[in-house]
Amino acid sequence: MVAMLAEAVATIQGVERAVVAAGEVVAHVPRAALISVMTMLRDDPRFACAQMMDLCGVDWPQRPERFDVVYNLLSIARNHRIRVITTTDEVTPVPSVHGLWPCATWWEREAWDLFGILFAGQPDHRRILTDYGFEGHPLRKDFPLTGYVEVRYDEDRKAVVYEPVKLAQDFRNFDFVSPWEGMLTLPGDEKAHAQRAIRRTEQG
Repeated sequence: MVAMLAEAVATIQGVERAVVAAGEVVAHVPRAALISVMTMLRDDPRFACAQMMDLCGVDWPQRPERFDVVYNLLSIARNHRIRVITTTDEVTPVPSVHGLWPCATWWEREAWDLFGILFAGQPDHRRILTDYGFEGHPLRKDFPLTGYVEVRYDEDRKAVVYEPVKLAQDFRNFDFVSPWEGMLTLPGDEKAHAQRAIRRTEQG
């Protein structure tokens, strides 16, 4: 059943390839064909994907087109799911699908906020999860672990203030070796080890 669905999806003009992964159909689509493919998946009765369940980004910094934009579609009428993946870089926008599924505006805002993925035709590119004035996109893998600024309530000013991040201590490297395994002689055991060495010498 799923294999037949994948074969049908692969016949849609613009689909580069369609495979079955973890029991679901995954279609890879170039940006230029995204809207036509998505329209077909929504309107064609073979697919009938009336709902877009979510949209997310995946960051692969080593690739020229570092972002996967992943759309998860659901057909209640046909009882199947189809995942559509397209790629982009930091400056090339992906066509917005909010005209097909109005709920996409929320997901596209989230992808913009957290990854910096641009969507052409999206009228509302406001941040949705981070704060006003936030710098950068925190789910990019090259985003610094500590961020750039920290927020706190200043009792003297009676207001929330932004300040450069100040670390109370430097990052430390831990070897994670258990003290019971990594140390041959624990403090206080010196006599016991010395006595064992003497016995070994006498027996040898």
